[in-house]
Amino acid sequence: MPRLQLIATAPMGLEAVVARELKELGYTDTEVENGRVTFSGDLIDICRCNLWLRTSDRILVKMGEFNALTFDELFEGTKALPWEDWIPANGEFPVEGRSHKSQLSSVPACQGIVKKAIVEKLKLSHHTEWFPENGPRYVVEVSLLKDRAILTLDTTGPALHKRGYRKLITEAPIKETMAAALIQLSRWGPHRPLYDPCCGSGTFLIEAAMIAWNIAPGLRRSFPSEHWDIIGSERWADARDEAFDAVTDDIPLQLVGSDIDPKAIEVAKAAAKSAGLAGVIDFRVLPASKALPEGEYGCLITNPPYGERLSEKEEVERLIRQIGGMAKRLPTWSFFAITPTKQFEHYFGRKADKRRKLFNGRIECQYLQFLGPLPPRPRPAE
Repeated sequence: MPRLQLIATAPMGLEAVVARELKELGYTDTEVENGRVTFSGDLIDICRCNLWLRTSDRILVKMGEFNALTFDELFEGTKALPWEDWIPANGEFPVEGRSHKSQLSSVPACQGIVKKAIVEKLKLSHHTEWFPENGPRYVVEVSLLKDRAILTLDTTGPALHKRGYRKLITEAPIKETMAAALIQLSRWGPHRPLYDPCCGSGTFLIEAAMIAWNIAPGLRRSFPSEHWDIIGSERWADARDEAFDAVTDDIPLQLVGSDIDPKAIEVAKAAAKSAGLAGVIDFRVLPASKALPEGEYGCLITNPPYGERLSEKEEVERLIRQIGGMAKRLPTWSFFAITPTKQFEHYFGRKADKRRKLFNGRIECQYLQFLGPLPPRPRPAE
């Protein structure tokens, strides 16, 4: 089989982070676009990328791309693609769709045309008129942008932020993929303390531990493409074995999270246990006003409450001032916060050294970075 074109979808503003992750995994021919990073790979790379990518939403197989100004062009372009190589006679193949700035603006109509074209193609190859669709699932997406159609197969299923360790959630949770991206954008490493004074369900700290110990984030979940004949169970088994062998859980870590809500700490401890990290992270019931992280050259990374009502906004303002006070007492530390609060820097008491526009869910936020000094480099052995 020739090399595949694969797409790692990315949250808005994090495309470069996903591209960097891909390059670190050995995929050097990346092409960055809005909301996606395209790269080439083999069937085994579908398995590896689903297991290893921390900041992408899902991995798609790009089946084809062509101009489609009419339904006939959409039908013929879709029918020309090699669906028979992927979808067996009993495969379930629902079609999802999107259309933006295109002549074919009716998404349901486009979905129907694509479904019909795939059925006609499969009739020729599987020599049948009836498809029960009671087998493995192959989600097809037709995406139309400026009259250009892209057809893909979703190999991931539930988005990659669903690692499988978070059974319960707290209020205002941050997605695991976003948490991993913010950690990667910070200058934190396993040799530095990490603290979150508003840890909620512990996502930042759990993701940091998984990064530090090289734990593939997809190890504890399943994917629909595990049941695809074209990939085969052996490739998936090999990819999982590689991931298990790559774990380095002998690195000492200084990971501490606190929250004023005891229920949140219970949820965080349960999530850490589910992730195989019981006892690795120190979770404490503690208000931010009493928090004082230990160690030098640490990083504080947090997603503080946003505050909807006036009383809540006053609490958020007080919390930000408390975190700013921590920064004054910890001159070697770096502070990072994702927040929609416009006056965060004012309350914190300092202008951010860097800022990045991001969306936490549908909420427009800034990722503010208050940078302290980097740890001194270890002296070479004499």
